Amino acid sequence: MNSPLIPDGVSTALASTLQPDVSIVVPIYNEVESIPSLIDAIATSLRNAALTYEIICVDDGSRDGSDALLKQQAQTRNDLKAVILRRNYGQTPAMAAGFSQAIGKVIITLDGDLQNDPSDIPMLLEKLSEGYDLVSGWRKNRQDASLTRVLPSKIANWLIGQVTGVRLHDYGCSLKAYRSELVADMNLYGELHRFLPALACIEGARIAEVPVKHHSRQFGKSKYGLDRTFRVVMDLLTVSFMRKFLTRPMHVFGLFGLMSLLSGMSIGIYLTIVKFGFGEEIGQRPLLILAVVLFLAGLNLFSFGLLAEISMRTYHESQGRPIYRVREVFGKKDS
Repeated sequence: MNSPLIPDGVSTALASTLQPDVSIVVPIYNEVESIPSLIDAIATSLRNAALTYEIICVDDGSRDGSDALLKQQAQTRNDLKAVILRRNYGQTPAMAAGFSQAIGKVIITLDGDLQNDPSDIPMLLEKLSEGYDLVSGWRKNRQDASLTRVLPSKIANWLIGQVTGVRLHDYGCSLKAYRSELVADMNLYGELHRFLPALACIEGARIAEVPVKHHSRQFGKSKYGLDRTFRVVMDLLTVSFMRKFLTRPMHVFGLFGLMSLLSGMSIGIYLTIVKFGFGEEIGQRPLLILAVVLFLAGLNLFSFGLLAEISMRTYHESQGRPIYRVREVFGKKDS
């Protein structure tokens, strides 16, 4: 019997060299009750859609036996790869680990708690085929507590949209579809998984959003809480800076440095006129301290800007990363 990854009539040896249509990346943290049903639901959805696929479950330091169950499942299934992390690193590193293992033409992410519905995957793929690079799910009828989960999420979505310029109804929905070449251009750090659409926008991606089903949690309890607010805000500031000044940090540091220098010099000139033109004492005046502080702050900001420019150039040149992205090239190749 052929593996679910292998189309009928294709030998196992040949299929091992083929690129699957879809890679499913699922971060897992203490979801042992959900794993069997989740994997079966994903497999059923993709088989019904006649797609070749692989499922990559990344155990993020679970303590409830999820890692052992994933190992067992991976030994009995040909469509599952279990990636076991050494400890709990967080959802962003878990997703990055899954991305590094994925070889599909399209990468789908979803949560491991059965709240995302795998039957929505073909719909995301259909939308992606319209020319988009990323399709994000929108939990339009979200089945979570209104006060502690839904309301803070709506506020966060509005704030992220205002700061990043990428306006989506639901940044927090893990059910997303990415073209593999887009994921290859994005590096994840901190808690940046929720800002993937904004990071994709930096790479010049075309983004769409579609309503998806959302189910109430069947097992365990949510790992998200209000304690993540501070980290989200800090990462939001990081993404905002990257979006505007990733390849030109001197523009922001230099602007504030110039303003500070000019302010300090203007106050200094004024105090010089007061001192030598009118003979007044300026040694005890707060304006003198302010002038010195502003001048030194301006020099520091210019220095930070230059260091940031050097670091950014070193980053791009050492990794061979261009500061642009080419979507398509038309015309005949040179003979």
